Amino acid sequence: MTIPIVKMGKHLIVTIQDEISDKIAIEAQQKILYTITDNRSFGLLIDLSVINVIDSFLGRVLNDIAKMAKLMGVETVVSGIQPGVAITFMELGLKLDGIKTVLDIEQGIDYLNGKRE
Repeated sequence: MTIPIVKMGKHLIVTIQDEISDKIAIEAQQKILYTITDNRSFGLLIDLSVINVIDSFLGRVLNDIAKMAKLMGVETVVSGIQPGVAITFMELGLKLDGIKTVLDIEQGIDYLNGKRE
């Protein structure tokens, strides 16, 4: 399984479409970071709207991606966190430090394009 990375202007949109293994998460992390460099991206939007369950490893990988992207000058936005995933994040004590969260992809793109509310 691969994780699609779509270029939209100067931003990248990553949609995690199914529960993923730890190995796929690490591969996706590397692919995202290389794609940021190759496309000289300014923003990264990670959509989790299809994900109903998340574990501590994937939460840590998402946080690491955002931190690495920030070091590269790229802002990260996560969209579509489902209620069950939000509850799991809280129960596991996971934090998305420095990551803006929004309800959907449209809000994420607006945020990255400067229409911040």
